[in-house]
This record gives sequence, structure tokens and C-alpha cells, in this order.
Amino acid sequence: MAAQKHLKQNSPQQIKPSNVRWIGIGLGLSGIALLSATAGALLAISLASTPLMQTRLTAEEAAVFGKGDRIATGGTLQMPELTRPVNILILGTKVLTSDLDNPPDRLQHLGYHALVDSFEGLTDTMLLVRFDPATRKLSALSIPRDTRSWIEDHGLQKINEANFYGGPALSAKAVSELLGGVGIDRYIRLNVQGIEKLIDALGGVTLYVPQDMEYRDDSQHLYINLKAGQQHLDGDRAMQFVRFRYDDLGDIGRIQRQQLFIRALLEQALNPTTLARLPKLMSIIQSNLDTNLSVEELFALAGFATRTDRSQVQMLMVPGRFSSPEEYQASYWLPDYERIDTMMSQHFGMATATTARAVKSLDPAYVNVAIQDSTGEWGAVDDLVNTLYDQGYGNVYVSRPWNEPLKVTRIVAQDGDVTVAKDLQRSLGFGEVRVESTGSLRSDITIQLGQDWLRQKHRMLRQPDHL
Repeated sequence: MAAQKHLKQNSPQQIKPSNVRWIGIGLGLSGIALLSATAGALLAISLASTPLMQTRLTAEEAAVFGKGDRIATGGTLQMPELTRPVNILILGTKVLTSDLDNPPDRLQHLGYHALVDSFEGLTDTMLLVRFDPATRKLSALSIPRDTRSWIEDHGLQKINEANFYGGPALSAKAVSELLGGVGIDRYIRLNVQGIEKLIDALGGVTLYVPQDMEYRDDSQHLYINLKAGQQHLDGDRAMQFVRFRYDDLGDIGRIQRQQLFIRALLEQALNPTTLARLPKLMSIIQSNLDTNLSVEELFALAGFATRTDRSQVQMLMVPGRFSSPEEYQASYWLPDYERIDTMMSQHFGMATATTARAVKSLDPAYVNVAIQDSTGEWGAVDDLVNTLYDQGYGNVYVSRPWNEPLKVTRIVAQDGDVTVAKDLQRSLGFGEVRVESTGSLRSDITIQLGQDWLRQKHRMLRQPDHL
């Protein structure tokens, strides 16, 4: 601390040349150490006995993933870098003994449906993640597992069945079909055990649990018991958080909590030192990981993620609605293809948005704005509704409260429309824009109201009338 104070009190001209030299040497040694750690990490992973790819793809299946085009460049003395935008399909599986025709002998007589180290069942989680070195953005699109989609040779099904029928290649085809033909370069499959081990290896994560979560299923030894509030979660408790879906929003509510979890994990656990720990992380989860990424490509993606500004991390969800019992016997998430086209245009480099959505983006009168209050002051909510009406926002409604107390208001671009969110932020003069799908499902923008609105109101009240 004393050294920091000394540096602040001296101007640049007052720092001795010898100090500058030693600072430069220190930075150089740090860079060499990091480079050495990176090179060592690459070598360690390259020599690992267990391959990253545990599924044998046919030539036709392999061609689904960008025809094998290189996505990264670099060598042992140079940190690999992405050479172009890359779309990675991440599939999370939860396979039970009851899902397999011939489960391992050691698991057959346990008296319950045990988890198995397998990738062959239904997918529990699906994400399409875009790493874009040109824009320095990382966009993660959550795909609800009940999304009604076309699966080749199997017709319209829930999209999580594609992995069961045909593994990662068929899953990639179904996702591409759903999202207007988007290209998918590589895949990663992780099972539940692998995710839990990875979170433990990263040191866990601290976040706000929005509600008490309790669920018990003796048939598969699934026990969820979390209390609302800020807390640090290890791997087991983190998996309880991301697997809980027993509320009125079901799997969609779970996706919203997963987005909160992923953002917290990115902000807390991913940094340049993570790269040096990558061999240890990989050795911990290798038996629970299946991917067609090379070691070089994996390092390039990890390096990109650690250097991405957290404001450039965008969490999206396939827009749609729940099906009604009158429509189908099964429960589906029915995708809204027009809104999907707009989202893919803005965040995945696809075709131009439709004219109708473009007009909507320009006129506040067409924007659906939801308000989720975290202040507990309903008078403040009413004042905000009136302020928005005065500024031309005609479709404003109050949604369920936001349980986490917020200091700074979040202006959430629910469908990823950053332009509309920033326009609203400029109109209000406060809050931060977030691209994620944690808000009200039928909104374009959700305002999760924080304490900064109360401070802004007080400042406005203190201003003279003639201002």
C-alpha cells in the first residue's frame, strides 16, 4: 500500500530511470513466465493420454462442422489466436442408468437411477456460442430443450432428442435448421459430472440465489436444497442451482438462472491465469468431455474468453412461447422464427432483419417494456411508468419483482436488441444495458429497477422549478 501511495504522489518525471528499468524487467519476466506457462500447458495437454474426442464421427458427420476449416493459428511459443468468427455448439447431457439398455454392472443394482459417464442420451442443456474476434464479442444462445424442431429422419420433435438419435452431428443439423442455416464449426459435449468437477476446479462461484429451491427425487438421488440470498456455491450446490426447474416457468426459468450463473462464472473465474491451469482442469474433466476441438483451438477459445470485456458477453435465448394443451399432447417451446431471424442477424452474422422488426426498433411506441422492481417502493415504479409514457413508450407493464436488491438498474435487452436498449437508457439517463434473457418473456426490454432510480428522482425533486 505504501508503494502505491508513493507512486500516486510522484509525477511521471519524478520516477527514477532505474525504477523504470526495473519495472520493465519485471513486466518482461512476467510475460515470459506467462508465455512459459502457456507453452507448458499446451505441451501437457498435447501429451495427455485420454483424447479430447471420445466419439468417432463418420466423414459425413465430420463435414457438418465447418468441413474441418482451421479456426485458430499459433504454436508452442505463441499463444493461439482465433482467425475468424467461430460458432461452438455446447451440449450438456444427463444420462441415467434407466436410459441405457446395458448400464455398467456396478450400477445395475443400486436401487435407484444413477448418473452415468455417458454422452448418448437426451441433452439437458444446449448452447450455441459465438466467439467473434472482429467485434470482440462473445454471444451465447440458450436453446430450450423442449423446442419443437425438425430433426432429420425423425420429423418434428423436441430438439433435445437429436443427440439421442444421432449424437453431436444430428444435434448440429437440428440447431442449424432451427436458426436459419447458421454454420456450426465445432461441438463440445459435457455431462453433469464433468460440469460439477469443472466448477470445483475453478473454485466455485458466488451469486444471488433468487428464491428458496427445494426438490427431492429419491428415484435418482436428486436433492436440491438452497436458500435465497447471496452465497458461494461449490460444484454440487452449483449443479443444484442450474438444474432446478420446479417453478411456474419450468425449463425457461432454469435457462434464465443458467444465464445468471454463466455470467457470474465468467466474471469471477475466467482470467489469464486460467490458461496456465488448463492442463489440470482438463485432466479433471477429460472422462466427462467429448469435443472435436483440437488442443490449439481449445486454447484459442479459452484465451479469447479470458480477454473479452464482460460488457461484451451477451446471453440470449431462442424466442418463443409455451404451447397450450389444445395445440399438442406434449409440452413444447414454440419458436418465433421472425424474432429468431432478427437475433441471428444482430449477433450471429446472418441475414438482414425483417422490415417489421427494423421499424419496431426505431419507434418506442412499438417496444414492449416490462418493469421488475427490486427497490420495494411502488411509488418509484409508478413514477417510472409515467416517465416512460411521457417519453413515448406506449407498451409498458409491471412484471414480477426482481428479488435481488440492485444498486444499479439493469436495462435488459430480452431478445438481444441492443439498439433499443441503449435508446431507452439514453432517454432515462441511468442504468446499465445488459444483453441477456433474464427478464419478462413477452418483453422486448425489461427494466430491473435499482436504487439509482431513487437517487435520480431525489435529484429531480431538488431542482428549481424553472429547470
